[in-house]
Amino acid sequence: MTSCTAVSQQKEHVIVTGGPTLRKWENLRVKDDQHDRFWGNFVRASTIRIDELRTAYGNDVKVVWIVYKPSYVTRGQEDSQPYTTWIANLAKKRNTSLIWVNSSGDLIRAINSRPRGAVETFDYFGHSNRYAFLLDYGNEIMAASTQVLHENDLSRIKSSVFSKNAYCKSWGCHTGESMSAVWKKSVGMPMEGAKGPTSYLSITDNKLPTVSGSWVR
Repeated sequence: MTSCTAVSQQKEHVIVTGGPTLRKWENLRVKDDQHDRFWGNFVRASTIRIDELRTAYGNDVKVVWIVYKPSYVTRGQEDSQPYTTWIANLAKKRNTSLIWVNSSGDLIRAINSRPRGAVETFDYFGHSNRYAFLLDYGNEIMAASTQVLHENDLSRIKSSVFSKNAYCKSWGCHTGESMSAVWKKSVGMPMEGAKGPTSYLSITDNKLPTVSGSWVR
């Protein structure tokens, strides 16, 4: 007779990566306001985090990497480089499950597709403000975003996909000033975020982004 004993669910670690700006827009801005001179700021930070997760949880840990694809397609066309192929190769090299998304709706569906109670950690690398993840900031429109995960949309995320003590963090700018509190109310657990802007300069030293202010929950 087949045993009815439930098999324990493998925990997952979810990383969401937003897209870079286009240089043609950023070149029109004053130097201090320019972003993403390096196309791979958010990608490099994500791979640093993947490596960190494997060190902390073991090489067999399941990592789900959700990447906003359109910005890497257009930036790749602008730079004449196969960035989406490079990202796919990075995912394969690190044995991660790569999920491409094309909209904020896709992102919500990708998160909600995780098994019940599976998500043990959640990280976001990308542009943001105090109210939203900006998936495509400065890509279609200069200094603006057409695809955002706004704090008003967080109620659409299934809290049931997260484990009881899931650790969530946004590495974007200003998230801790509003969105983190709404995340806790809507999703049911804290999300650490930045009070102030974040900097990705530290990735050149193989370190995760830093904040000019403080991390808050």
